Amino acid sequence: MEFDVIVIGAGLAGLVTVSEIVKSGKKVLLLDQEPATSFGGQAWWSFGGLFLVDSPEQRWMGIKDSRETAWQDWLGSADFSSGVNDYWGRRWAEAYVDFAAGEKRSWLHSLGMWFFPVVGWAERGGHLAEGHGNSVPRFHIVWGTGPAILDPFAAQVQAAIQRGQVDYRPRHQVDELLTHDGTVTGVKGSILVPSHANRGEPSSREVIGDFEFYAPAIVISSGGIGGNHDLVRHNWPDRLGKPPKTMLSGVPSHVDGRMIGAAEQAGGKLVNRDRMWHYTEGIKNWNPIWEKHGIRILPGPSSIWLDATGKRFQTPNFPGFDTLGTLKAIQETGYDYSWFILTEKVIRKEFALSGSEQNPDLTGKSVWGVLSRVRKTVPEPIRAFLDKGEDFVTAGTLQELVEGMNKLAGNHLLDYGSIERQVLARDREMDNRFSKDLQIAALRNASYYLGDRISRTASPHKFLDPRNGPLIAVRLHIVSRKTLGGFQTDLSGRVLNQAGEPITGLYAVGEAAGFGGGGLHGYRALEGTFLGGCLFTGRKTGIHIAKT
Repeated sequence: MEFDVIVIGAGLAGLVTVSEIVKSGKKVLLLDQEPATSFGGQAWWSFGGLFLVDSPEQRWMGIKDSRETAWQDWLGSADFSSGVNDYWGRRWAEAYVDFAAGEKRSWLHSLGMWFFPVVGWAERGGHLAEGHGNSVPRFHIVWGTGPAILDPFAAQVQAAIQRGQVDYRPRHQVDELLTHDGTVTGVKGSILVPSHANRGEPSSREVIGDFEFYAPAIVISSGGIGGNHDLVRHNWPDRLGKPPKTMLSGVPSHVDGRMIGAAEQAGGKLVNRDRMWHYTEGIKNWNPIWEKHGIRILPGPSSIWLDATGKRFQTPNFPGFDTLGTLKAIQETGYDYSWFILTEKVIRKEFALSGSEQNPDLTGKSVWGVLSRVRKTVPEPIRAFLDKGEDFVTAGTLQELVEGMNKLAGNHLLDYGSIERQVLARDREMDNRFSKDLQIAALRNASYYLGDRISRTASPHKFLDPRNGPLIAVRLHIVSRKTLGGFQTDLSGRVLNQAGEPITGLYAVGEAAGFGGGGLHGYRALEGTFLGGCLFTGRKTGIHIAKT
């Protein structure tokens, strides 16, 4: 055996795993089906948000958080079952919350990561205290976004490549795991034609050769299924309604789930495959990098959210509150899209776009660029979508807006009189500081948090008052994103078989392991936990392999 460990997938989870393994002096073979330009995988495109508990940034913003509150929120969101499929996911979840409330920040800080001081309040829930959602803001944005999270691990792996300890082979597509007497002993696959595709762009699947490699330990870090819409629809749960006929992709097309099938054939126990995380506030990228490239809007709490027929969604389906709850409500309408109605005053303050490339100020670590966000102008990335994106309508009056929305949708589902009635009713609730409208109450509640008041929430105002700028409508699509289920693993990252026993030689990390145990999130996520799950599973599994 030429290698001590084979790692399949050069994304964040794989790089973290390798960076820990090489500390022991072991030799690693790192395989990836994509070209070297995609080194680092999906994490490079991310906004860089991480879930932390009782951090200095939270305390500086006046947030009182605790491990106990975070675990209460996690349990209320995950809704773990008592069955065997959630046993290891729950154990990983509890260990992860301990990590997020403990050494996670200091570990990342020691690697050179810094955090934007304003903590975001993602996935607010809108239910009771023990229900889904974050009780307090916990979304910590890394200064430099996703690329800055990748940088220290990529640097460690590149250094190991230079000294000959890591053999990195892009364009090597693993097709099969090799086994002998129940032990995974190696990998077999296809060598793909060299490609100069830029990061995220589709690359050729033309085969020019084959390979077989053997090692005592094989680690699957190949991600989920978000780029394979057929597989997403196949695994779609009835509890979320019918699967969308059309959706956008929040991940490149190579996130196709092919390694999941290979590992399952080798005996790995795949659990909770119907648990998934897709966003409801997607817009078509006017400058796409991959097919059906969708960008998620990170909205503040003010926009009016209407279904495709023009009916306002019920509590708690407000912007930024309950992702899967709103997804279910959208699918129950029989349409795959919905609408925001807002004002220019709202879009200036409340709209952000997910992704490193959509946040050049944070990604480029520009203090001046970040400070410019508090100006009374629409941020440049948002302005580009207003000017060039096909999902935006701007008008001086509500009637013109509704006409433009119907024209964009290519139908006449929206009735002006009905929408006018709902907007007027909403505006009347602005006459007092209190309200029976729970979205307005939530909007006013947001003003009590300094971070929202500074950068994420427009001051409450009437949408039909022309002083608040032109009216804007945004058509929103479903964006495929994350796989919450995966291979069941113990706390060392070892993949289990159908009997619940570790398969000798086989490990899984990151999304392929459901971010830990086959489903660390349960049914719902609290945001900032996907990158964190890659970091955590890669670190724990890498340390274990290094010691064996």
